[in-house]
Order: sequence, then structure tokens, then C-alpha cells
Amino acid sequence: MKSRITFYTSRCWWVFLLLALLAGYWLLPIAGQVVIIPDIGSRTWLWPQMRLHPPAPHPGHVITLQVTDTQPWPYVLLTMNGQPLQPGEWQANPGGTWTWEWIFVAPVEATLVFYHDCHTGCVERGRMVIGESGGEATPSSGVPTKLGLVMANPQRDWHGRGGWDVEVTYARLAEEEYWGIDDLAMRVYQATAKGLRVLVRVDYDLGQSLPPADDYLALEEYLQYLRRLARDDRLRDVYGYFLGSGFNELGSNSQAPERPVTPEWYARLFNGYGDDVSHTDNVVQVMRTENPQVRVLVGPVRPWNTDQDGERRYTIDVPWLNYMNTLVAMLDEGAQAKAAAGIPLAAPDGFALHVPGRPEAAQLMGRDGADEPRLDLRQVEWGEAQAGFRIYRDWLDIINSYPTTRGLPVYITSTNTFAPDEGVPPAQNYPPGWLTAALEEINQEPQVQALCWFLDYYPHTTQWEWFSLSQHPGRLIYAAEEFDALLKP
Repeated sequence: MKSRITFYTSRCWWVFLLLALLAGYWLLPIAGQVVIIPDIGSRTWLWPQMRLHPPAPHPGHVITLQVTDTQPWPYVLLTMNGQPLQPGEWQANPGGTWTWEWIFVAPVEATLVFYHDCHTGCVERGRMVIGESGGEATPSSGVPTKLGLVMANPQRDWHGRGGWDVEVTYARLAEEEYWGIDDLAMRVYQATAKGLRVLVRVDYDLGQSLPPADDYLALEEYLQYLRRLARDDRLRDVYGYFLGSGFNELGSNSQAPERPVTPEWYARLFNGYGDDVSHTDNVVQVMRTENPQVRVLVGPVRPWNTDQDGERRYTIDVPWLNYMNTLVAMLDEGAQAKAAAGIPLAAPDGFALHVPGRPEAAQLMGRDGADEPRLDLRQVEWGEAQAGFRIYRDWLDIINSYPTTRGLPVYITSTNTFAPDEGVPPAQNYPPGWLTAALEEINQEPQVQALCWFLDYYPHTTQWEWFSLSQHPGRLIYAAEEFDALLKP
């Protein structure tokens, strides 16, 4: 709820009541608390009724919240400042109403939100605000920055800047801890409260970035999860979703290596390329049916990877650029075919990009490794293909070569100084000043909206320890200090 409405007891109470009704909300005063019920069209504004016992609780005391409604909603959820509370008890009442009950410790301030149908995407039904601000942080109004992080540490100080946070979720782990939808919703809540713009990467499963080629059962499972994400009111502030990452490499197709995600299959699942234009079993149409405002982005192709090629040759004939060129060409054809059939908005809303650096190559040229983002790097066997940070220019050239994708915004959702074909982690090779140079380079390119370091915070295993800005082992101390300094005015 973007606006804040407070109920005042005064001789002008009827004015506030009238304003509330005109605004489409019903406010019910309960001992200094406020209940805000969203406008739900033809349904009555008097429901649900949310009551605290005792009605004016002291912080730290055990209290009871009762929610009474006219519908026996399935799969209900109550959150307090974005955090799900334990499932409550429920009962049927005489007269055709139902009551749910939660018992918890009273906070100083909190916003309590009641949802239903969370198995298919939580729908907000009512909310109660306790205290002056309801415990909700005021998003930053500072100057936006293109800087961002993959899996941003919730404790990070952004110094009032509106940066970017990239989060990850898996369709086949929808109910699991951390990777599932409930923990994702909590992280989105925390990030947007800090004023961050959140991009969510949606993978199919661990080790399998997207459904295997021609596996329509897996595709349907993936689409069901995307439909749920688009429908969930807890995720309404997500800036955009991108589909998979590095799907052109075999390591991202480990569950079905004999059926890798080809450009044709990616375009098919994204906007229905190559299928009957009347069919709607594709990501763009499924998500936009649930939420017309949702942004759907193409996931990043892995550069310098030769596991797959593409049949539409790019002007620079190397596998990763051919793959990207084939993919974008097919997305363009799929969008144009839909448009010709009167089905609009089948084109992507943008592209996520993987843009690693190669600072040690700059040193071989007699340049400081920190200058690498400013250099055109080549390798003899790759011809004119960019071999370092400026690979983003090759990606942009392909995107801007087709009518429906030309000029679309792009987001660098993964960057650091780890070149996959070299295998040297940032903790070993980060040169002070590299991130500053990368940001200066990207700030000169208006089509690029975000520059996100991979990664910030991964508490689950030591797998990404040599990449983590929060842990900053080895030479990452320089990167961590630099990132913080770039945020400060």
C-alpha cells in the first residue's frame, strides 16, 4: 500500500470517512489501530474484520489477532513487516463467516497483512497498521545508481542510494527454504524497503537453468511457477524477472545434457516462437495475463562458451555470439508473428547480460588491470569478438539489430573479474579501481541500466566465498571498499 491513511477522532470524522470511501478503502478504528481493506470491486468493503486482543497491546506482551471474513479462503497467510507468521487456527462461525486466529508477541510497530490463495500466488485481502509508521521503512529517495549486487546482504548500508539487487528462485523448489517463494518475498520486501530495485532470476531447478528442450511437462511446471510469481501481491514491487542464466553451457543443462536449451527452445518458451500463434503456453503471455505491468527479460548468455552454437551466424563467427544472434532473431520473429495475429506485447521488455572482466589480459598489454573495462580486448582465435568487459558491446550490437528488440534496456546482472575460461576468482585477481572503471564505462551507455557484481552474500556454503563482497577474502577487500566508496555522495 503506497499511501498512508490515519484515522483521527474529531468533529470532522465524517470528512475522513467520506474520503476513505471515495478512495476505495474502508478504515475501521480499533483502539488506535487502523485496518485498511483494499478496494475489491463488487465485494463488500466491510470485510475482513481484523481485531486485536487486547485492543491496545503493550509491546512485548502476547496478543491475539482474529481475522473474520465471509469466505472460507484456502491457503491463508499472515505476515508481519513482510515476515510470515506461523499458521493460525481457524473456525466456521454461525451466519456464514469464518475466523482465523494468530497468537504472537506484540511489536512496537508493525504492518500485518492477510493473504489468501497463496498456493497459486498470495492475494492481499486486508491489512492492519500498528503504531505511527507501521514499522515499514521509508524507501530511499536518494540519487539512483546503476550499481547493484547479486544476493545483496540485507545488512548492507547503501548510503541512501537507489541501487539494484538480483535475487534467484527455482520453480522446482517453490516451497523450499531460501530458494522458494516465501523467502524470496521476504528478501524482496527487505530490498525494496531500502529503496533498491529488484530483478529476480527464475531458474527451473538446481543445475538445470530452464526446462530441457521439448519437455512440455517441465515447461508447464515452469509456467505455473511464473504465473504464481506474477500473481503474488507480495512481489508487486519486483522490478523485473529474467529467465535462466548461462543456459548455452552444458553445466546449466546437467539434468538433461542430451536435451540442452537451444535458441529455438528458449524462444519457444519465452514468447511461443515456432508454435501456433493462438497458443498461450509461453512465459510472456502467462505472466502478463496475471500482471500486465510485469517486466519479462531475456536471461544472460554465457560469453566465451563453445558448448552450443547458433544457426544464424553473427558477423563475428564465434559460438556464443552465434547463439545470442540466433536467439534474438527468433524472439523477434516470435513477437512479430504474434503482433500480426493481433496479439501485442510478445516482445521482451529487456535483456539481462553476463559481462565478466579479464584484468590479467590488460596487464599482458602493459596496462594496469584496473583499466580493463576501458579496453577492446581480442584473442587471435576469436577474431574481432570482445574478450573482456566490453563483451557488452557485442551483446548490444546483436540486440539492436532486430526491430522488436532494438533499443531495449539491458541490465548487467553478473559482473566481476572472473573469466570462466581462465578460472581465476576475484579474491585472487581483483585490481583496485576495476569496478570504478567499469561503472564509468557503463555510465556512458544509456541503454545499460544496471551493473551488478556477482555476488555479495551467500551464507549457505563456501561455494562462492572467493566472489563475496560481504566476506571480502584476499584482494576482494579492495572491491568491497571501492563498492562502498562509489555509493557515497
